[in-house]
Amino acid sequence: MAVLATLRLSLPRPRLRAAALLLCGSSLALGATVGVSAGSTAGAPHQARAHLAASFQAGVADEKTEMFSDALWQRLHTHITRYIVPYDAVVRPYSLSLARVWIAAAEAKHQQVLVAFYHSEYTPTRMPSIATYEHDTNKFIKLFPNVRQYQPWNETNRGNVRYTYERFNSPTAVESAKYYQALRRVCSHCTILGLDILDQAEVGPTLTYIGQFKAELHHLRVPTPTLWGLHNYSDTNRFSSARTRAILAAVPGQVWLTETGGIVKFGGAFPNSRGSGLSRAAKALGYMFALASTNSRIKRLYIYEWSGGTQSTIFDAGLTDAHHHPRPGYIIVCAHMHVAHCKVKVSSH
Repeated sequence: MAVLATLRLSLPRPRLRAAALLLCGSSLALGATVGVSAGSTAGAPHQARAHLAASFQAGVADEKTEMFSDALWQRLHTHITRYIVPYDAVVRPYSLSLARVWIAAAEAKHQQVLVAFYHSEYTPTRMPSIATYEHDTNKFIKLFPNVRQYQPWNETNRGNVRYTYERFNSPTAVESAKYYQALRRVCSHCTILGLDILDQAEVGPTLTYIGQFKAELHHLRVPTPTLWGLHNYSDTNRFSSARTRAILAAVPGQVWLTETGGIVKFGGAFPNSRGSGLSRAAKALGYMFALASTNSRIKRLYIYEWSGGTQSTIFDAGLTDAHHHPRPGYIIVCAHMHVAHCKVKVSSH
């Protein structure tokens, strides 16, 4: 059992594949069309503000601590970041040790950390009981008194995923409502986001999930959240605003784009042939800022990810390459963050 757990932990984080696979949808040919300019794409946001970063906070999320010691990241002067942790990390020494190191590194750089709970790395197909979830998350929260922003479950509407190399389950809308209620009980003074939702290629099931979640909260007599998380990779990389607008219409209050970014590589749908993925991702990042600036309810934006992978990596949205050299996307982010000196030699990988 211990050996199997170690092998599972050495695999890429499941959420990386989840974020990537939602882009696949029914149109793999999209990779050939995604490189057009945002301004000429149907469904593009209108009347983007001149100073995009002024309307919302922006930060970078990554699972590796190297980001915090990177001079390129420090140059951005961000104040927010996000970390995903298994809900049962507090009773799993390996998961807890990773969380301790990462959160300590983030806090040393004066970052406000948003923590999103996720499935267990040891029992990924087993959804916890409400009592277990409440017990484990309560103990975790007490270990990190400076973290006061939480999400009950990362990419909660991802569904049950079955790959040859990874299996994990996601909660139903009813379970998500109960996890949200439990997290509110254990940390009444924390900022608790409602759903952390994927837009997905087809937004219909996402809207249905939101409706079921809200209905269950009404049944539980829990107030409807006024703060929500959204991963809008599909819109960002398809140069569309339709899914983001539909989800905004379905939820009240503020929305944080808790994970978004420009895809450098994802299989055949988004190849990085001769560096084409780098320029495509840079254009998507520019569009990401423009889209976020069109709605005043979007208050935060967490760009994923800092460093990309190797040639064998399935999903890559890094602002820097595997050796932490800046990519064209970094220049886009740097400029939109109003950094004075963004001119650096960019990587072609």
